[in-house]
Amino acid sequence: MVRVLIRGIGDVGSAIAHQLFKAGFEVVMQDVPEPHYPRRGMAFTDAMFNVEDALLEGLRARRCDDVAVMVARLSYREIIPVTTQDVASMCHRVQPQILVDARMRKRFVPECQIHLAPLTIGIGPNFIAGETVDLVIESSWDGQLGSVIARGTALPLAGTVRKIAGYGVERVVYAPAGGVFMTSLEIGAKVEAGALVGRLAHIDLHAPLGGRLRGLTHNGVRVELGTKIIEVDPRENDAVVFGLGERPLHIAAGVVKAVRRFAVTGDADEMDYP
Repeated sequence: MVRVLIRGIGDVGSAIAHQLFKAGFEVVMQDVPEPHYPRRGMAFTDAMFNVEDALLEGLRARRCDDVAVMVARLSYREIIPVTTQDVASMCHRVQPQILVDARMRKRFVPECQIHLAPLTIGIGPNFIAGETVDLVIESSWDGQLGSVIARGTALPLAGTVRKIAGYGVERVVYAPAGGVFMTSLEIGAKVEAGALVGRLAHIDLHAPLGGRLRGLTHNGVRVELGTKIIEVDPRENDAVVFGLGERPLHIAAGVVKAVRRFAVTGDADEMDYP
């Protein structure tokens, strides 16, 4: 059985985990103890915070930092284990054949990971296929979203927010300072324009427009300046707040394609893509 370790428990990493699990592969997810990802209704993110399982379109994820228990759960295939264990330690102790970096840290240059597993895959910009990872998956709407790149890089960060109902960057609130984000609201809550959503570093943060909270960083999480922490879907009754997102599913399809090919060839060097 091919085993996959996924870094990143946001909406993209969660979609990848979901689709790989459905495709029959063993999947474990890794991230920091208090991840900041805002689209928690479209991800397994809350498994890091809750005693109860996180549920996403019929699949459950559960935090587990005991490696022996984690390996047992992988073979049982009842849930997706998520952990805060160091990734290098995880690669040594769990021995995944495939490592996927889906942290989506688009403004950072990721470390070289090509040596950590027989096949390494990076999602989005700043990875270099054939150098820092074996393969890259395109994550931009402006490119061939979900395509597998065997040489080179994905498109650079566009710096724009995809429009919904005519609103782009106007839908989003970024952290105006570093600090601990506090909120009493929940994902999917209805908000009016200007409503108080949370507080960060003694700064009140308000809804930029009316609609439903599609993104909301978990209460009590420390964030850095510029981190996306609030996102509003202005469609209200037609808002997409829960479930697998369109873009993450396209990206996940590219990963599943690469993993399936590796499962056949068993060699990252034999995985050329048109």
